[in-house]
Amino acid sequence: MSKIKTAFFCSNCGQESAKWLGKCPSCEQWNTFSEEVISKDDRLGEAAWRNFSPTKKEIKTVSIQEVFSAEEKRIITPDAELNRVLGGGIVAGSIVLVAGEPGIGKSTLFLQMGLLLHEVRTLYISGEESEQQIRMRADRLKIKERKLMHARENFFLLTETATQTIFQEIKKLNPGLVIVDSIQTLQSSYIESTPGSVSQIRECAAEFQRFAKETNTPVFLIGHITKEGNIAGPKILEHMVDTVLQFEGDRHYTYRILRTLKNRFGSTSELGIYEMTDEGMQEVNNPSEILITQKEDQLSGTAIAASIEGQRPLLIEVQALVTPSVYGTPQRTVSGFDLRRLQLLLAVLEKRGGFHFGIKDVFLNIAGGLKVEDPSIDLAVLCALLSSFEDVPLASDTCFAGEVGLSGEIRAVNRIGQRIAEAEKLGFSKILVSKYNQKGLKNHSHQIEVLMMGKVEEVYRHLF
Repeated sequence: MSKIKTAFFCSNCGQESAKWLGKCPSCEQWNTFSEEVISKDDRLGEAAWRNFSPTKKEIKTVSIQEVFSAEEKRIITPDAELNRVLGGGIVAGSIVLVAGEPGIGKSTLFLQMGLLLHEVRTLYISGEESEQQIRMRADRLKIKERKLMHARENFFLLTETATQTIFQEIKKLNPGLVIVDSIQTLQSSYIESTPGSVSQIRECAAEFQRFAKETNTPVFLIGHITKEGNIAGPKILEHMVDTVLQFEGDRHYTYRILRTLKNRFGSTSELGIYEMTDEGMQEVNNPSEILITQKEDQLSGTAIAASIEGQRPLLIEVQALVTPSVYGTPQRTVSGFDLRRLQLLLAVLEKRGGFHFGIKDVFLNIAGGLKVEDPSIDLAVLCALLSSFEDVPLASDTCFAGEVGLSGEIRAVNRIGQRIAEAEKLGFSKILVSKYNQKGLKNHSHQIEVLMMGKVEEVYRHLF
């Protein structure tokens, strides 16, 4: 019997060391190294893995011109939002990591997807719930009886955490899609450490990666996140998979956002929006309507921004509150927006407009729980700040699209035609954009009035 081998692993990034280190040389975090027992004999694992491969792949060096290029085969799911986030559907042989907070709807979404995808034989592996719990959750989804009949024929459950047993069942069933809930609960017999440790997560993910690539079967790995909001486990886990999706949003609210952090088969700027209901996760086809608050009274400090996330135009409500500072140091509080970007816009208003925000508390919120990085909402943020500062409401039929520079100029933004079309579709009569966007509007005809401005001073004179 071979000697048991131990090593020290960083719990933050997965860096391996032969001895304990106070500071990780890779991610520079302190006190993250812990000792774990690693594989007794790696050859056992490799010999067992070969049994799962139906065909042996010939290994040889080839010229890139000999490689046949073709479109990836995709499984189109009944969920249009998931198709959009994945880049057009599930790619055969891909491995996808999905992470999010507890109770946000990860398991519900993929149980629902597996049930509705009745044309593909699906295996749902759970290390957290029993078969009865999963069946009760499936009954709560209230899928139509006709669809559920087909789903029962092609949807299979396995409650197991040992990877050797899992792959033996997979070999018997030969599924077309595998869903693992969750990767942190699995345990490989070739690693002596406990489930959820760095070496176990890495080894179990590596086994599923080899299975996905060699059998051309797509695999979804559902994962946990840490209290800081990062995906639990080593950073190498995100490098090993093809696609990383993350659920955002507060579980106490109904709306959830599925965002792409990495995608080898599509864009990384896409997002899907869902509504959590009694019947599961429902797609939101027109998110602009839910992101704009329906209110009767006109209040100051509110502006509508015409933003774009991925290929989808969104109208987002920006809320600002400017109040006199009670204490010596003014507060700057943001939700869904970059704090440094807000400080930059306040500095522009101080220097170019003469507004004294240095003695004011400033609070900024993006309605709907979105986190927005599109610089085109700068103009809406600036107008919301001015509206609250002057305590004058903005016109409810006006929206904004423009980036603000340090000299106070309003800069052009991309795909202005799509933004204007979305604003027009939702009933806005005016949109304020940069005058440098004239090139992008030459071939477009709109019913909405397009106001073009070049400086912050012009915007202030027009609105107030």
